[in-house]
Amino acid sequence: MSSDAPGLTWDLIQAARERIRGKVHRTPVMTSETLDSLANAQLFFKCENLQKMGAFKARGATNAVFALSEAEARNGVATHSSGNHAAALARAAKLRGIPAYIVMPTNAPKAKQASVARYGGKIVFCEPTLEARETAAARLMAETGATLIHPYNDLRVMAGQATISAELLEEHPYLDLILVPVSGGGLLSGITVAAKSLKPGIRVIGVEPEGADDAARSFRSGHIIPMVNPQTIADGLRSSLGELPFTEIRRHVDDIVTVPEEAIITSMRRIWEVMKIIVEPSGAVSYAALVADRLPVKGLKVGIVLSGGNLDLDNLPWMKAP
Repeated sequence: MSSDAPGLTWDLIQAARERIRGKVHRTPVMTSETLDSLANAQLFFKCENLQKMGAFKARGATNAVFALSEAEARNGVATHSSGNHAAALARAAKLRGIPAYIVMPTNAPKAKQASVARYGGKIVFCEPTLEARETAAARLMAETGATLIHPYNDLRVMAGQATISAELLEEHPYLDLILVPVSGGGLLSGITVAAKSLKPGIRVIGVEPEGADDAARSFRSGHIIPMVNPQTIADGLRSSLGELPFTEIRRHVDDIVTVPEEAIITSMRRIWEVMKIIVEPSGAVSYAALVADRLPVKGLKVGIVLSGGNLDLDNLPWMKAP
């Protein structure tokens, strides 16, 4: 979709909810007295790590694939992704009975490569740069006639991700704040538009690694500053912002904060140990804003999006030698 397309609306979000109903999970919201005590706040974790294929990306990809016309879907779909969107698109395409062509960087986690393969996605590997990914995807589409489903710069994808906060605020309408990981911006923009539609006074804050802080810098400058050589364990947060998400982020998001790698790893391990659920580094970044004391939350009711739980269990960060 082009950058001059209409913005994300509540009507598009409602349509997405109907379109994906029964095809993805309504994920649980979990709480922890231990983590509440540490934060001096009430925390409500929206567990997209328990979503189909283990990440929120199932929502946007499923909405986008099932929104295609028969003509658009006939030759399948294509994308470039480091992992979670790739698996989500492969799954959605399988549900619709069409092929999925996936460009993945060579350094994509093995677990995410395996997930794409399990859903029947046809993988083409490329160098781990945005230019290489886009070039390979364009070549694939030219060869196959497949329709591009961009990981985040697509209103249909954004609308699917927005259903997260629609569910969260239906169950917990008294939230003061929602913390959301940000990379390409599809998740943050969708969640923010839905949240502000339902509760205009709520604050929504994006969180990203210090070593991949293009969103924070872009937000403060008022224009997109492309990601260059991101350095973070959070492999799902290494992309540059898309134009469509950035438009909504500038319009609606209250702030974007950054967190150090140590806080991401501490957050990930704490969630594993206390909540007994698996979350990947990218999914733990939102909680890391509290671990790193990046914003005042004392006495507040805080929604925290745990965006995914896909990672290589043989390569956990706390297993590495110091």
